Amino acid sequence: MTVKYVKLKTLWIRLDQLLKFAGVAESGGQAKEMILGEEVRLNGELCLSRGKKIFPGDIITLSGVEIIVKG
Repeated sequence: MTVKYVKLKTLWIRLDQLLKFAGVAESGGQAKEMILGEEVRLNGELCLSRGKKIFPGDIITLSGVEIIVKG
């Protein structure tokens, strides 16, 4: 599994924006498809909300990639 660390410059970021920022999704549309296609887990639980707020300490996993969010 590939691990990516993402450092936020803001208090939080939307899940779809994070997937683009981390380089996992090439576009917002692709991020939406990943989320609605039940490929994304937030802290171990399935997440189907594109606008879910992601905070430092959260861990997102999908398709062999783990994204760890730092503050």
